[in-house]
Amino acid sequence: MKNVDDLIESAAELAERGLSKGEIADELNVSRETASWLVERSGSTPTPEPKGGTQDIHVDWSAIGRDSARLSHIGAAMADLLSKHGEEVDLTIGIEKAGAPLATVVARELDTDLGTYAPRKHQWEEGDIEDSRGTFSRNFAQIRNRECYVVDDTITSGTTMTETIEAIQDRGGEPVACIVLADKQGIEELNGVPVYSLVQVIGVGSDE
Repeated sequence: MKNVDDLIESAAELAERGLSKGEIADELNVSRETASWLVERSGSTPTPEPKGGTQDIHVDWSAIGRDSARLSHIGAAMADLLSKHGEEVDLTIGIEKAGAPLATVVARELDTDLGTYAPRKHQWEEGDIEDSRGTFSRNFAQIRNRECYVVDDTITSGTTMTETIEAIQDRGGEPVACIVLADKQGIEELNGVPVYSLVQVIGVGSDE
């Protein structure tokens, strides 16, 4: 199990490789605020812990991600949760980076095309994230007013999933359902779109 010191070390290594804080948040499956705190703690100047302590939960699913057979089994389970929505959906959108391999398995299981979306947090370093924009990869299937599923690895606050839903709708598409490995918030729907998860990991703590 990773402790905070392990996460600080990982954040430092990723920062040295040139990843933005948004990308570090994605790699470590933590919020942008937590990623920023971890990067700052990795420097030589001590940084105070956020008020009330860190409220985030790190989800390490590398035991699944590094093994193609395990990834296939998990993707099949995710596809099973989505299958209740019928056969009209013909596109699966994976949220980069970690959601893309999961979406590949889901798309295969449900016999849909595959698309990917890079959220604006990948561009985020400091300042207002609203100034950044996400993008759909041209190397994969496009929205083209189609119904689609949305796949990611974790939900931390719901911001990235909401952004992806809105980006699909802006392209004329219709998100039918979303699926993640782990949901830290217990979210059942976003913008009217149902959200499913294999695991809900909900932290219970004091505001003191």
